[in-house]
Amino acid sequence: MLHANGESILSRNKGESLSEHCCHSKTEDLKSMAREQARVLWIVLLLNIAGFILEFYSGLRFHSASLSADSLDMLGDSLAYASSLYVINLGTKAKIRSSQFKGILMLLFGIFVGIKTIYEFLSGQYPDAHAMSVIGIVVLAINTFCLFLLTKHKNDDINFKSVWLCSRNDMIANISVLCAAGLVAYTSSKIPDVIVGIGISILFLKSSFVVLSEARQAI
Repeated sequence: MLHANGESILSRNKGESLSEHCCHSKTEDLKSMAREQARVLWIVLLLNIAGFILEFYSGLRFHSASLSADSLDMLGDSLAYASSLYVINLGTKAKIRSSQFKGILMLLFGIFVGIKTIYEFLSGQYPDAHAMSVIGIVVLAINTFCLFLLTKHKNDDINFKSVWLCSRNDMIANISVLCAAGLVAYTSSKIPDVIVGIGISILFLKSSFVVLSEARQAI
């Protein structure tokens, strides 16, 4: 009887030890993942701030609706990445709120870009196709690198899923800007630039509804 009890106690202690080891290992894995996520977010945040400054100035300087629209996309992403950094070590509810914040940002920027594009269309200024091409290539290189870094973590949680979606939209917007630059040069018309500006606005609005819908379902 004592022998049986002794075996029972040893088995229980062994089970508790294994359970504690597994919990500790899981905690360390989560901490390691959070550190890696934070490192990636800091890199893409700083690159997006630099890209925003470059594109915003260029959009105003060269009268390009698509560059202005894409610059606001990068500003919105910078704010989104900062929000993601803030909640990276917090719980699921905080990450859901961060996703909602990003969805609302996309909605507001989509509306603003639409208004700005209409203004550029009605103005008498024409965009500089060469400047659009040069700036577009530089920013595309920045966003390609950012998307490469974020893709590894896109399925980590809802926070990173929305961040990855922001970066993917950047790539689409960048390629659209380059297409607009080529068409502006070919047609000597600002219509392609305006069409791309409207397209980016629609992309913002659509993505905002996707992010807000996923956040609502996760609540």
